[in-house]
Amino acid sequence: MTETPSTIAGIRVPDSTMAKAATELVRDTETDLLYHHSRRVFLFGALTGDRKKLRYDPELLYIGAMFHDMGLIDSYASETERFEVDGANAARDFLKSYDVSERDVDDVWDSIALHTTPGIPQHKRPTVALVTAGVEMDVLGIAYDDFTKDQREEVCKCHPRGLKFKHGILSAFCYGTIKKPETTMGNVKADVLEKMDPTYQRWNFVDTILNSKWES
Repeated sequence: MTETPSTIAGIRVPDSTMAKAATELVRDTETDLLYHHSRRVFLFGALTGDRKKLRYDPELLYIGAMFHDMGLIDSYASETERFEVDGANAARDFLKSYDVSERDVDDVWDSIALHTTPGIPQHKRPTVALVTAGVEMDVLGIAYDDFTKDQREEVCKCHPRGLKFKHGILSAFCYGTIKKPETTMGNVKADVLEKMDPTYQRWNFVDTILNSKWES
């Protein structure tokens, strides 16, 4: 693996014992696409925090970013939980080996569990808000023009998107949820399965209310 710079687009990548262990674990577990995506999520999240002058813990942000898609990997996927929860649980288990406060562990857990639930993370503490901001930038292009061209290019030079990232990340989302479609209820992954799985039947909130066992 080519050594990446310790500072990218002005952001210093955490290099503590805990951060290095997280990097090694994710690098050995995830696909290249998900690994580089997770690193970009950290960098775009940190750049967002700097731009908004937020006080955030880079190491906690790094752990949240690196683990946010671990639930898409078979070895970390449960049979019934949302992949976001599986990733959050993996991060929590990892953090138990280090001297991390319960509040900080909870923030990392929330940052992963909520990263596909729009409208909530930006109102939470910085670790939570910035993981989602990084995801939204890298996957959806939200706030794209708030980053300079040099920032975008340097991040992607160190952690390439590749020519087919858009389709690749959709395939990863589909693979991680297609065996448990019920976990897409109420979150954005329902859109993925509706597009990519012809057998998927989308859950409808209104129908569930009207068809419940209540008489009225």
